[in-house]
Amino acid sequence: MRRELRTSTTVPRLHRRSGGKVIAGVCGGVADHLGVSVFRVRVVFVVLAALAGAGVIAYALLWFFCPTGDDTAAAPPGERRQAHGLIVIGVLALAANGMAATSAPAQSMLAILFVLGGAAIVWREADVTGIATSQSRTLTWVRLATGAVFVIGGLVVMVTVPDTALAGMPPIVVAVLATLVGAVLLTVPVWMRMLRALNEERAARIRTDEREEIASHLHDSVLQTLALIQKQAANPDTVARLARSQERELRQWLFGDRARPRESLAAAISAVAVEVEDAYGVEIEAITVGDVTPDEMLDPTRARGWSALVSAAREAMVNASKHSGAATVDVYCEVADDQVEVFVRDRGAGFDVDAVDPDRQGVSRSIRARMERAGGAARLSSTIGRGTNVALTLPRAAGEIASATTEDAPAQTDQEIA
Repeated sequence: MRRELRTSTTVPRLHRRSGGKVIAGVCGGVADHLGVSVFRVRVVFVVLAALAGAGVIAYALLWFFCPTGDDTAAAPPGERRQAHGLIVIGVLALAANGMAATSAPAQSMLAILFVLGGAAIVWREADVTGIATSQSRTLTWVRLATGAVFVIGGLVVMVTVPDTALAGMPPIVVAVLATLVGAVLLTVPVWMRMLRALNEERAARIRTDEREEIASHLHDSVLQTLALIQKQAANPDTVARLARSQERELRQWLFGDRARPRESLAAAISAVAVEVEDAYGVEIEAITVGDVTPDEMLDPTRARGWSALVSAAREAMVNASKHSGAATVDVYCEVADDQVEVFVRDRGAGFDVDAVDPDRQGVSRSIRARMERAGGAARLSSTIGRGTNVALTLPRAAGEIASATTEDAPAQTDQEIA
């Protein structure tokens, strides 16, 4: 059974800029993803920052969840100066909006700005892709320490200012909240590093397991078959049969659904085709369109009908393999809403249907009578020199199959689906 591969278009993922970033590369990444000017994106974040800090929160979340890109070109000096100016405007707008909305004293707003600025410095220096490699380790640690001092100092100021908005809370509660906020802001880069390391380790483990599974399967199947082909190199028929069998097995392993014949009509037809092909050495191309449900296959009122259809199809394949002289037999099974059709066709010698002796039981009993007892029908057409076509039809309705199979139940000799 052949299946067509469907290619799906993947949406490109948003990545932050790496070499061309000013703070974290979020605005540049969004601009590259949307295909717009980075200046417009930065203006939007500045405006959102003035709206109760929404821009700051959005920027932090994108910084946290978006991976960095692989760009290495640094931002132009003019673009960097422009970005710094917008940052200053955003900070002033955030402070003014916060003071107007909360009536908080200037010391509290200044402390909040120190906390946010310090956290930004720590996050940037501790980013996984981080800063340019030319910067010294000493300068990196100095910046980390400076950012930590800003965060801790800002939280201390917020706790100690008597007129702060949190003064209504007990001092111990304020101190605990400030400690938690500081710990979270200073350790977020560590969490991100650990999370990304775990994701990379899990992905590497999955890739390793897949490689081992593929290697084991290739060793047990393909390599063994190649060894047999080398030993049978003098027998072209055997080599062709081994290659065909290995191709079918590998195709089924790569693209098959691994359905069991007892639960799938398509799998049952394919299994019968494989069995006949291995027994008679004739290539059988089996194609199925659609399938019946497992409940239909296991339904006692329908099981005999499906068994009769598979057995009749097998007999048609055997006849074509034995008598047609064709190198290939085509099998096509289509499952519609109301019925199932199976066509077995060869382009072999063909024969005169009217000239067949009445005592020949292969067609009359093994195919036609079997399908009629199951409530279906079998049509056979053949032309000498042009091959033979056997068409099998079976309704899917349970009532039609059940009434037909119970009328002649003692005469039923169908094989069970293997």
